[in-house]
Amino acid sequence: MSKSVDRLYDRAFRVLLLSGALAGSVQAAQPDEYRLAPGDQIRVQVFQNPDLTLDARVGESGFISYPLVGKVKVGGLPLDGAEALLAAALKKGGYVQQPQVNIALLQVRGNQASVLGQVNRPGRFPLETANTTVTDLLAQAGGVAAGGADTVVLTGARDGKPFRTEIDVPAIYRASQGGSTGALVVQPGDVLFVDRAPVYYIYGEAQRPGAYRVERGMTLRQALAQGGGPTVRGTERSLKVERRAADGSFQALKLDMNAPIQPDDVIYVPESLF
Repeated sequence: MSKSVDRLYDRAFRVLLLSGALAGSVQAAQPDEYRLAPGDQIRVQVFQNPDLTLDARVGESGFISYPLVGKVKVGGLPLDGAEALLAAALKKGGYVQQPQVNIALLQVRGNQASVLGQVNRPGRFPLETANTTVTDLLAQAGGVAAGGADTVVLTGARDGKPFRTEIDVPAIYRASQGGSTGALVVQPGDVLFVDRAPVYYIYGEAQRPGAYRVERGMTLRQALAQGGGPTVRGTERSLKVERRAADGSFQALKLDMNAPIQPDDVIYVPESLF
């Protein structure tokens, strides 16, 4: 009896040693397939072998502990790759002649990215495919909120080094119609931040004084129209624009009505003298 048990443990040990080599023989995953990561919750089932059903969490080093086989590294593999690896280990060990392994992803914990700032649903979101883009992540967060900027910031790490890039959201959609979006792929641990949209201010004899969003290519004339234009007592002939200088001070400028508006500009609509 003890000899048969020893042979069983010896066989399991050999299977464990071979698991690394078997992983290399698993067919390569397609680029868009989800790959298991530490923290993911999975359910392993073997057809006609209910005693081999197991709910497991992928460990920090990418391993799970599976009956008979022992520790198997599934981290970094797509689901079908992990299925093939476990099936090969069960067959190699002589535990199941023709194993049909199925792995279901119960909960994504490992491959996640965060979305913060001016979005409708900020939080952490799973990267369900290996080629999740910034637009995919924004969609999961409910899109940019009404007060959000057109430009977002993506931070993270690439090749072990800090990574930061600013992304023009409308340009992403233009790129998706004919350009490359390869540089916009989100990696696990990335943080996408959507800042508040830049604004300008209008006061004085304006119909609707207040703060307004700076739109692309907006001119002084358009900015004034956004505020409803001058009141019956106001005039646009002597408009003044206070603009922040590099040292933080404001300079009073007399601009052409077709001149572009900049963030934080303050437009003063004077009272007509006639």
